[in-house]
Amino acid sequence: MTTLALVGNPNSGKTTLFNTLTGSNQRVGNWPGVTVERKEGQLKQDHTIMIQDLPGSYSLSPYSSEEVVTRNFLINNRPRKILDVVDSTNLERNLYLTLQIMETGIPIVLILNMMDLLAKQKNRTINMKKLAYMLDVPVVGISALKHNNIDKLIDKIRDDDPQTYSMPSYDPRLESAIEMIKAQIKDRVPEDQSRWFAIKLFERDEEITAQFEFDAHQAQEIETIIHTAEGIFDDESDSIVVNARYDYIARIVNMCVIDHGDFKMSVSDKIDRIVTNRWLALPIFVLIMWFVYFLSIQTIGTIGSDWVNDHLFGTLIPNTATHILTAWHVAPWLEGLIVDGIIGGIGSVLGFLPQIAMLFLCLGILEDCGYMARIAFVMDRLFHHFNLSGKSFIPMLIATGCGVPGIMATRTIENEKDRKMTIMLTTFMPCSAKLTIIALVSGTFFPHNSWVAPSAYFLGGLAVVCSGIFLKKTKMFSGDHSPFVMELPAYHLPRLDNTLRSVWQRAYAFIYKAGTIIFLSCVLIWFLSSFNFRMQMVDQNHSILRALGAVIAPIFAPLGFGDWHATVAVLAGLIAKENCVGTLHITFMSGASGASFTELLRANYSAMAGYSFLAFNLLCAPCFASIGTMYKEFGDARSTWRAVFYQTSVAYMVALVIYQSSQLINHVFSPVGLVLAAIVVAIIFYGLFVKHAQSDNEAVISL
Repeated sequence: MTTLALVGNPNSGKTTLFNTLTGSNQRVGNWPGVTVERKEGQLKQDHTIMIQDLPGSYSLSPYSSEEVVTRNFLINNRPRKILDVVDSTNLERNLYLTLQIMETGIPIVLILNMMDLLAKQKNRTINMKKLAYMLDVPVVGISALKHNNIDKLIDKIRDDDPQTYSMPSYDPRLESAIEMIKAQIKDRVPEDQSRWFAIKLFERDEEITAQFEFDAHQAQEIETIIHTAEGIFDDESDSIVVNARYDYIARIVNMCVIDHGDFKMSVSDKIDRIVTNRWLALPIFVLIMWFVYFLSIQTIGTIGSDWVNDHLFGTLIPNTATHILTAWHVAPWLEGLIVDGIIGGIGSVLGFLPQIAMLFLCLGILEDCGYMARIAFVMDRLFHHFNLSGKSFIPMLIATGCGVPGIMATRTIENEKDRKMTIMLTTFMPCSAKLTIIALVSGTFFPHNSWVAPSAYFLGGLAVVCSGIFLKKTKMFSGDHSPFVMELPAYHLPRLDNTLRSVWQRAYAFIYKAGTIIFLSCVLIWFLSSFNFRMQMVDQNHSILRALGAVIAPIFAPLGFGDWHATVAVLAGLIAKENCVGTLHITFMSGASGASFTELLRANYSAMAGYSFLAFNLLCAPCFASIGTMYKEFGDARSTWRAVFYQTSVAYMVALVIYQSSQLINHVFSPVGLVLAAIVVAIIFYGLFVKHAQSDNEAVISL
């Protein structure tokens, strides 16, 4: 099996090309962090060739964990060939990584992607023959999105001829220093890798230097070489190499790139003058998200969900199942399990699939056209005022599909404190599982209010901002935020096949989850709600579930949903958030006659109690899968439990303030609840607005 590595800058179209070459369906996006781990797939035309899709990197001098993954694979695994994907519309920046790849000595194919956009957007062309001659490597121009020239690329990939190329040549004074360091390590590394290691030693790369374990004499000789070069150039060693590479790139670009005519402002730039405007950006974003939720939850998506809930899982499937089971003389307990537990529980979750699919379609269009990437830029401007980084917003955008990849996307954040803080806050954003709760609450308690569903999205964002302000005052997360540099992709019409594929992948994941985790959870919930501790089948009011829920229910009484139904739904949501809806359906509908599910909910909870339930489940500890991913990214249990405690505490305080405020407005409130709400408001005010003394550049609050 021949292994090839697919490498490139973030947002260069690398994963799109990987899907084209292998037939995979990896997610693509218009921001960095979509690929944070290695993905592998076989070339469709030749299954003996394995392609490794590596995380996007700007450099082989890594600053973030996903860039470490890329460098370690290239250096330690030494693939047969590197497929270097370059965004042809940003040739200068992308070639920086190309030069570093060439320094490794691994054969390379330079792939100029987005060639279809080059003339249209930049009004320029690239002389690929001259570029190939100057770099001494094969060059192929393609469009991964439109599949242009892919056949020619595949021919280059399958070409087994041994490839050698001339190394990039820099300033003679720098080359002299590199050669002297190569002489120091010539017996310790292969000849074809010696230049790369020599340059890394010259840059004082700590990880590479530690690998050699030089004795004091060798270390002093190498340091003397570096120090001498720094004196000649009057600069730091790593800056010397950076400048040398960009000087080399400038010569290549001047020779190979042809600009046609004067610079003209592109359509994307004209649109950005409006949608990223300092004063208009946020109002436009709010209106767009309102419209997205209006289509998904209030109108088009609701039409499909109403049919699924009222007809498919409301009468057709349950009545058919009951008729068949009765004809077969099935035991009552088994009929109850199948009809009330499995069909009722899973059906209550799948009933929201049309709304969720519609939401994914709208978000997919916004992502594919390039708008959502602008929101990260806009949010960075907002976050900057609170000492936060817009880089944290990228994982949160990804988490709107699922919290797990969102948490994993925090690897793109170089600052360790900011990365860990983002891990804690990412799941505040509503994922697809939480959308079932949003749709249930908005449709049941606020059927004619189009702002309730999008308010959940903005509530999650507000929790992120407020938490960031507070956490930045603690010792654990204090310090300056990470700088955020992101290339904004040009606007383009969304490709229907890509958007529909993305919707299908997310919808399939939702359905698969309903058929596995939710199925098992519904069986368990039905069993616990139908049997007592003596394993006797009983009424729900004497069941195991009711007994367990009644113990914990008083904790949630100040939040407006202090009964056992909602309590066990919250606990079941730790397995998967969809279980909140399924559990409520099972506990309310088992044995119910006449009244519908939504009628029973309205009879037991007030509208603001329902919204409080929504707020708590939106912000509290996520599902077990996300908690497990948090543990993996934190690297220790203590930080994970601290995050879970913080998330749940924030959820409780927010839900408490929401419900008790509504009670106060309606002049129906309890003194205990009001006192608790006042204490919470005081805590929030203190954490957000009171400035704290700093010592040694570090905040004094402990967390």
